[in-house]
Amino acid sequence: MMDYLNKNISINLKAIRREKGMSMDAVAEQTGVSKSMLGQIERGEANPTIGTLGKIVSGLRVDLADLTRTPGVAVYAVNREKLIPTKEVAGQYAVYTYFPYEKNRLFEIYAVRIEPGASYVSGAHGQGTNEYIVVHAGELTLEIDNALYQVKKEDAISFGTAVTHTYWNKGSEQLKFIILFVFKQ
Repeated sequence: MMDYLNKNISINLKAIRREKGMSMDAVAEQTGVSKSMLGQIERGEANPTIGTLGKIVSGLRVDLADLTRTPGVAVYAVNREKLIPTKEVAGQYAVYTYFPYEKNRLFEIYAVRIEPGASYVSGAHGQGTNEYIVVHAGELTLEIDNALYQVKKEDAISFGTAVTHTYWNKGSEQLKFIILFVFKQ
């Protein structure tokens, strides 16, 4: 499975190599990373170590951020089946990052799944951050400052996230919802 960071590296490495007019052999020679490993990275089949990434950025004379940032493509598709959870407690909850924080983006998007009877506690995200939630399956019980809010399937809620909050699944089916974080400038 591929996480968003490996997907970014895959797309960006291929784009950088092509922009520089370099063959896979030339990149292997310049970086000291084998041609087969470079091919696996470009196909999204490898999880490169920081050492391997260091060799690549040094050999190609680019910044690490050039490899890891969301590619500047017209369409950037995210396949949920290929994502690995960024936070997870087996049998309780899983959080998937669709669009992570980036310096020039004023939002983040996550998908959350919580099993029946389980909860997920989220720390405060700081002043100036708002959270928007749309429930797709089940019913969310959201606790903010000791107040409870019920959010049913296909309903939504928004709130400022300067305080710790808890997502509860008090129902009998899996709870699924999307979170959009919006940062004020």
